[in-house]
Amino acid sequence: MSTALRAPVYIIDGARTPFLKARNKPGPFAASDLAVAAGRSLLLRQPFAPESLDEVILGCAGPSPDEVNIGRVVALRMGCGLKVPAWTVMRNCASGMQAIDSGIANINSGRSQLVLAGGVDALSRAPLLFSDAMVLWLAGWYAAKTAGQKIAALGRLKLSDLAPVIGLMKGLTDPMVGLLMGQTAENLAFRFGITRRDMDEFSARSHARVLAAQKARAFEAELAPLFDAQGKLYPADDGVREDSTVENLAKLKPFFDKKYGNVTAGNSSQVTDGAGWVLLASEEAITRHGLTPLGRIVDTEWAGLDPAQMGLGPVHASTPILKRQGLSLDDLDAWEINEAFAAQVLACQRAWKEDEYCRRELGLEGALGSIDETRLNVDGGAIALGHPVGASGARIVLHLLHVLKRTGGKRGIASICIGGGLGGAMLIEAI
Repeated sequence: MSTALRAPVYIIDGARTPFLKARNKPGPFAASDLAVAAGRSLLLRQPFAPESLDEVILGCAGPSPDEVNIGRVVALRMGCGLKVPAWTVMRNCASGMQAIDSGIANINSGRSQLVLAGGVDALSRAPLLFSDAMVLWLAGWYAAKTAGQKIAALGRLKLSDLAPVIGLMKGLTDPMVGLLMGQTAENLAFRFGITRRDMDEFSARSHARVLAAQKARAFEAELAPLFDAQGKLYPADDGVREDSTVENLAKLKPFFDKKYGNVTAGNSSQVTDGAGWVLLASEEAITRHGLTPLGRIVDTEWAGLDPAQMGLGPVHASTPILKRQGLSLDDLDAWEINEAFAAQVLACQRAWKEDEYCRRELGLEGALGSIDETRLNVDGGAIALGHPVGASGARIVLHLLHVLKRTGGKRGIASICIGGGLGGAMLIEAI
């Protein structure tokens, strides 16, 4: 899907919450709480009223039943008023990036001039579900009219029927190929010869880079700290670990293929809660409100591929942008590739270096090369920060801009793999 922008769309500002690791119980914030906290922080520092927005677009992969059209719920809670349209989009892991792309499309069409776009998920609050057997038993129970019918129904109830179904595991299983996302990462590891040590080294580096970035206060410009109902402060991302060394990560057992696999909880992205926003504007809106942009979005791309190889989505989405813009991998000053799995990011690097893959799958004359590791995820990524599915696409776009600003870089690409066999990418220029 070729979508080079016809007119500039600018990113004025952005904010995100700290990403909070799920700890085997519901987290302190609902998804709407997270999106409201980040959005209020962002809107409070703007020179216009929230009612001046033309629309609010929020990506969310798993809204709770009481947050239907969560985009509208959040917009009203942020004080955008009754007249600002707000809506929700879902493209799995790229829901936040899809929200940005939808805002771009409406600005390019002239329908909007000023758009708040972002993403959120509270994965710790993913529901526990009844099994199909239990649902059928309940249907029979509620249909029973007499005491005898109810006693007979109780006799048919099996203890195993009471076992809950973990909603998150169902959501992370591809219905077309029947594989968990981690199993697709195992596919890539096998295909490209990626070893357990390769994965653990990449993961340890992600944690080390996040720790270094926190120490250097590299995330502070984008973070909106959280307070829960008891007044407890959540000032920073809390999933990063100082003890995530190669040696310690090597002790973890494979999770998705327990007999032959190498993908573990330690070299996969963390289950996390979080939200992030960016403020998009046309040139007209910049003039009207006296705004100063951080950067502009130059090009976007969505690509499809085999769901069993979904982790290669960044390769398939970024390559057409490079071709359209006449760029090589080395021409970008910074890259953000969402770290769904260490094996997945490493596979993207190896695919670009492989002649056969580039010719057969990408239609190139030969290998494209590789990304300089000093330019890729320079402050770490989702393995250490976490991957709140709906929010990650927005986070990497926002953080890429801050990296370019900090390093004096000009251009960068933010890219993400997407469950279902998709990839998304955006080319960003700093101003």
